[in-house]
Amino acid sequence: MFTRPAIVDQKERLGDWEADLVVGSAGSGYLVTLVERVSKMTLIGFVDHKTAPEVTAEIIRLLLPYKQYVHTITFDNGREFNGHQEISRQLNCGCYFAKPYHSWERGLNENTNGLIRQYLPKKLPFPPITGSTLQYIMGRLNTRPRKLLDYVTPTEIYSQLIKLAA
Repeated sequence: MFTRPAIVDQKERLGDWEADLVVGSAGSGYLVTLVERVSKMTLIGFVDHKTAPEVTAEIIRLLLPYKQYVHTITFDNGREFNGHQEISRQLNCGCYFAKPYHSWERGLNENTNGLIRQYLPKKLPFPPITGSTLQYIMGRLNTRPRKLLDYVTPTEIYSQLIKLAA
């Protein structure tokens, strides 16, 4: 893959996302997590299997409403992200992979997954999780004032940045 543009590391441009999967107990399902690097806006989806086609479809479904504000997505090196070319085509964005053992290239997403675990502990199987549960968790994370954002919420920052971009 190509080298990720330096502007992504500056965390100043709306539309650079990080992606990952959170595993349910005993492989009971997976959460697709996406976090926008500047606003910290979080999107969460569910897939039954850790396959590239399922993960690809869910990433596209989650980000399509935000397509205008998707410039890049950074993944880890898992096979479940092998559909990156289709994601890039559908969302008209660049897709990049973190270097092996460079977790800081997706550190925000790793931190956000830890916040999600406050609601869905590691020992919890995922099949009982509903869309309304995921909406609740996303709502809690996106309306939670963050020290990192000077105690403003991700939703407020995202909205402000969209207005500036318009």
